[in-house]
Amino acid sequence: MTDVVLAAVFGALGGIALTLLLLLVRRLARGGADLGSEAEQATLRALHQASLAAPHLRGGLSGPDVVKASRHLRVLLGSAAVAIVSEDDSVWFDGASDGLESAARRIAAQVRASGRRQVFPSPRQQGALEAVGAPIRVDDQVVGVLVAFAERVPATLVRAAEEVADWCAAQLALGGLDASRTQLAEAELRSLRAQISPHFIYNALTAIASFILTDPARARELVLEFADFTRYSFRRKGEFTTLAEELGSIHSYLELERARFGDRLRVTLQIAPETLATVIPFLSVQPLVENAVRHGLEPGEGGGEIRIIARDVGVATEITVEDDGVGMDPTALQATLTAADDGLHVGLRNVDTRLRQLYGSEGGLVVETNTGAGTLVRMQVPKSQPLHDPESD
Repeated sequence: MTDVVLAAVFGALGGIALTLLLLLVRRLARGGADLGSEAEQATLRALHQASLAAPHLRGGLSGPDVVKASRHLRVLLGSAAVAIVSEDDSVWFDGASDGLESAARRIAAQVRASGRRQVFPSPRQQGALEAVGAPIRVDDQVVGVLVAFAERVPATLVRAAEEVADWCAAQLALGGLDASRTQLAEAELRSLRAQISPHFIYNALTAIASFILTDPARARELVLEFADFTRYSFRRKGEFTTLAEELGSIHSYLELERARFGDRLRVTLQIAPETLATVIPFLSVQPLVENAVRHGLEPGEGGGEIRIIARDVGVATEITVEDDGVGMDPTALQATLTAADDGLHVGLRNVDTRLRQLYGSEGGLVVETNTGAGTLVRMQVPKSQPLHDPESD
C-alpha cells in the first residue's frame, strides 16, 4: 500500500466521521458495489476493520475482549504487531511477540510520561523492529497506549497510530457513556420501586385486612394477587419485559384496587393479540395505571373507568392508558413533570425519562388532559429491539 493510499485511509479515520460512516460501509460491503480507486477500496477495508474492533473496546481496557480489538487494529495499521497497554500495565497483544510485550510496557511508560506520541528506533540487532507509541486519552487522562511495531516506521504509520489511538479513545468514551446510561436507568428503576412500596402496599394490606373476617376466601385471593404483584415489581433481573408480563402485574394491581373501590372502579382492556410479545421497559405501563387510579379516580367521589389499549401501528406498538377522572390543568401538569421530585406524578415523570433515554427525545410520553376531562397517556415502543431482551426470574 503506497504512502498516498495510507494517508487517504487514515485521514478518513479521523474523529467522529468514522462512526458515521460505519453504516455506509456495511451496506457497501454487502452490496459488493464498485468503489473505484485503490484509495477508496483501502478506505473501505480500513473502516471495516475499525467496525470490527469497536465492540471490543466499549467495555474498557481491562477485559479480555481487548485482545480481539488489537487483532483488528493490527490489520488496520498493516503493522507486524500491535499492543494495547492499559493503565495497570496489562498488555493486549497481537502479532509475533518475540519479547515485544515487555518492550511494549517500556514504550507505554515513556509515552504516558510525555503524554504524546513517540517513535522508537530499533535496537542495533538483526530482525529488530521499530515502534511508534500513541496515547489513548479520555477526558485529558491517558488511560492506555497503542504501540505499533514494524520493520520501518514511516511518517504515515506515525500519523495512523495517532489517529487510531484517538479513535480508540472515542470508543472508550462511548462505552463509558453507555455504562452511565445503564446506571442511570437502574437508579430510575430503584426510585420507581421505592415510590410504589409505601403508598400501594399500605392500601393493599388495609384492603386485605378488611376481608379477613367477612370474606376469608376473598382475603386469600387478594393475598395471592399481592404476592404476584410484589414479586413482579421487585424482581431483580432484567430492565425489560413483555407487554403480556406487565399486563399480568397490572391485573393483580387492579384486583387489589378493586378491593378498595368496589364497583366504583371499572376497567376496559383492548389489547391486540400481536402486541402481547412487544418488549417494553420494565415497569413502564403499570405506573401509568397507578397514576390513573391515584390522581385520576381517587380524588373524585364517584370513581370511574380506566381504559388500557394496545394496538399495532406499523413499526411500533402504541399503548394508551386513559381515565375519565378529575384530570389536571395542562400547564400545572407540565410544571409538575419538569420539576424536581416532589412526590407527585413520579410515575409519569420516571417513565417519560426512561423512554427518552432509550428511544430518543421523541420517544417520551404524550399526555392529554384538562381539568374535569380525565387524562390520556400514550407511549409508543419499537417492535424491533434486538438489544433489549427481556429477562425473567
